[in-house]
Amino acid sequence: MKMTGAEIFVECLKREGVETIFGYPGGAVLQIYDAIFKQSHFKHYLVRHEQAALHAANGYARVSGKCGVALVTSGPGATNAVTGLVDSLADSIPTVCFSGQVPSSLIGNDAFQEADIIGITRSATKHNFLVKRVEDLALIIRQAFHIASTGRPGPVLVDIPKDISTAVCEFEWPEEVNMRSYQPVTKGHPGQIKKAVRSMLVAKRPVLYSGGGIMNSIGSASLLRELSHALNAPVTNTLMGLGGIPHDDDHFLGMLGMHGTYEANMAVSHCDLLVAIGSRFDDRVTGRLDAFAPDAKVIHIDVDPSSISKNIHAHLPIVGDVGVVLKQLLEEIARKDGKPDSEALQLWWEQINEWRAKDSLGFDQPEDAAIKPQTVIRMVHEKTKGNAIVSTDVGQHQMWAAQHYGFNRPHRWLTSGGLGTMGFGLPAGLGAQVAMPDEKVVVFTGDSSIQMCSQEFSMAFQYNLPVVVIILNNGYMGMVRQWQEMFYESRYSNSYFDSLPNFVKLAEAYGGIGIRVDRLDELDAALDKALNVNDRFVLLDVAISKEENVFPMVPAGAALNEMVLS
Repeated sequence: MKMTGAEIFVECLKREGVETIFGYPGGAVLQIYDAIFKQSHFKHYLVRHEQAALHAANGYARVSGKCGVALVTSGPGATNAVTGLVDSLADSIPTVCFSGQVPSSLIGNDAFQEADIIGITRSATKHNFLVKRVEDLALIIRQAFHIASTGRPGPVLVDIPKDISTAVCEFEWPEEVNMRSYQPVTKGHPGQIKKAVRSMLVAKRPVLYSGGGIMNSIGSASLLRELSHALNAPVTNTLMGLGGIPHDDDHFLGMLGMHGTYEANMAVSHCDLLVAIGSRFDDRVTGRLDAFAPDAKVIHIDVDPSSISKNIHAHLPIVGDVGVVLKQLLEEIARKDGKPDSEALQLWWEQINEWRAKDSLGFDQPEDAAIKPQTVIRMVHEKTKGNAIVSTDVGQHQMWAAQHYGFNRPHRWLTSGGLGTMGFGLPAGLGAQVAMPDEKVVVFTGDSSIQMCSQEFSMAFQYNLPVVVIILNNGYMGMVRQWQEMFYESRYSNSYFDSLPNFVKLAEAYGGIGIRVDRLDELDAALDKALNVNDRFVLLDVAISKEENVFPMVPAGAALNEMVLS
């Protein structure tokens, strides 16, 4: 059957099982948008900025387990998408972005709305393609989805010149993808599995340390919990790994790293075996490298071989999909019928419980004082029973949410971990709401971050997406102010907002409900009202304590056990 490139685009997305794309039209992609108009296989959601299209696709991918898909036009449309691409790359989120391009004959001529997006995104994507012949389009789209969703997931960009979308050829669908230069390993080496289990069974002070890889491998969160119970070993999660084990599991130590719990950081600092599972030893996790887990043998499990021993030397590397490897480890433990050292582990847990007694996340909330942000987040957790999908922007509110909203399940936590992108929270939350229309989606944001992508309230209104946006409003760029207070002698250079919009009126202008909370005695009723609205978005603007800081905190350049607790 002969088809235009635009029709091939639609047919390929249909065959890939795509149900949702996020995008913004422009001249170079009008033929594709016309083909989208004529089809009914998938739904297109119109964002108000191309960066938001990638963030929405990111949020959609994280909660659905499918590839997120975005479509943007050439030039500024494509360059606006770069931040979202890098964000997905940093956090290993499977996304495919299609960008329009000027006609092939004009590439390199500085044509209107031309940008070398292939050159620009070479370091911003897992891989990118420039389509040079319409006959190659179907294969390239097939390869793009395969690359994005296998191995270490990540964003792939497909650049489609305008003449390719209008050109005609015979449509051929490649049933299989076989790329000689791309063959990710999924199964761990049997010899390494045996060695790892031997080390686990003799360890006296083990710690399991899991990251975002737990979220990328279906079913691996339950296997992680099973392994921790089989070994009676404590588990700590990175920021990206939260939800990998239920927050109320006795084996869970909380998050580790710069704003991690005292017990997690101390356990890692004193362990004799550290099993890193789908994590990359980010600098916000390790603190000073030479003091990180100094007495530990390190087992590092990751599907990406380039991540192993990049920051911390792995004594025992295992390359493979974490879900597959965890299953192999459990099978080997069962085969050996081995038991961990119970006497040593009893002493280890006694020590951990001493560290837990510090209550490093504790705080006071006087009835007549300003609202503490921790209070807001814990109340939301209580009212949602820990089952909401939580999206955040970046800064203090992000860390408070990570610390105080306990997650019962994986794929409930959406945050920009590696890149730290302000403006991520609202569009990612909207993408998650599209993927899970019957779930409650809560966006925690700050008065700074929300202004980065607030135009996406228009998308929320257009598609009736009932997200609950909670602004923890302290009138500052909170994390910037905290660092200026602690390390720059309280010289608050450009971190204070002399003028903020009326957020209630802003919400109402976009067709939502706006609620302002100034006092603690107003908070409970306001949250009940916000969380029970299901027919439109709600913005809850909560005035919080202006100079509340995030603790615990490991100062830059310090070791994990050199924490500032308050």
